[in-house]
Amino acid sequence: MPAFSEKNSRSVSIPHLPSRLSRTISARSPRTSRVQRLLKLALLGVLGFYLLELIGISMFQDNLLYYPERAGVGEMTSGGLSPWPTAEDFRGLLAEPNGPARATAIVFHGNAGHAGHRDFYANQLTRLGLRVILAEYPAYGPRPGELGEKSLVADAAQTIALAHSRYGEPLLIIGESLGAGVAAAASVGQRAAIAGLLLFTPWDRLEHVASHHYPMLPVKWLLRDRYDSVAHLAAIGRPVLVVVAEEDRIVPARFGRALYESLAEPRQLAVIKAADHNDWFDRLDDAWWRQAIDFLLITAG
Repeated sequence: MPAFSEKNSRSVSIPHLPSRLSRTISARSPRTSRVQRLLKLALLGVLGFYLLELIGISMFQDNLLYYPERAGVGEMTSGGLSPWPTAEDFRGLLAEPNGPARATAIVFHGNAGHAGHRDFYANQLTRLGLRVILAEYPAYGPRPGELGEKSLVADAAQTIALAHSRYGEPLLIIGESLGAGVAAAASVGQRAAIAGLLLFTPWDRLEHVASHHYPMLPVKWLLRDRYDSVAHLAAIGRPVLVVVAEEDRIVPARFGRALYESLAEPRQLAVIKAADHNDWFDRLDDAWWRQAIDFLLITAG
């Protein structure tokens, strides 16, 4: 067998293959180019849509988190509710029990509507001997002001301080959904005034709920309002009752459980079976409410 050499290599000739390959490649090039252009356009479209979503959420996130309803004081005061502390300096609605008040409860409602839509708290809790303040947020109901965590939390802290100065102790803080985040944050600076917290359908951190609903977006970096209830309640030193709705599709129960797990004692977790985010109230009876309030007041001592 002759040795393979550079000379032998050059002497091998396959004259027809290059031309056939050239014809094949040239025949396929226009189609390949069109596919590549379509893929590039599709990719640019996806990226453009993604960027628009990022910009939209960044610019209009208040519209995704806050749903205030405007109403006059007269529209909101009915069924035994009166403006608190006055109609001129309106901060919420007041309901008094028939007899002496065992305690005062301040309710911070969810992100939609206004405080007048939460009269069911007043109806339930006044029967247990509690004075009830349905706190209103800035830019909700008849109140002026701005939306946002800084505004709502600062205002809630002022409401707690005013209620404590007027009625003394014990003072219970109740928060529902967004209101649980507001209550947790406002309680940090008002710890000495508070006997306990009752938090319905809360989250641990708002960014976790946002990531659940927008899994493809870097919401951690986009959110202006954090509502980090784990951090806010880390050293609260008061009894906390966390209540989650088992089938909650807005704030899934696992986020409330995570908040509960982060708390120090005394703490308690209640799961409302088969309940969703907005129908849990109808599943609680008088005995449940009595036990909940007793846990907070008796544990607080």
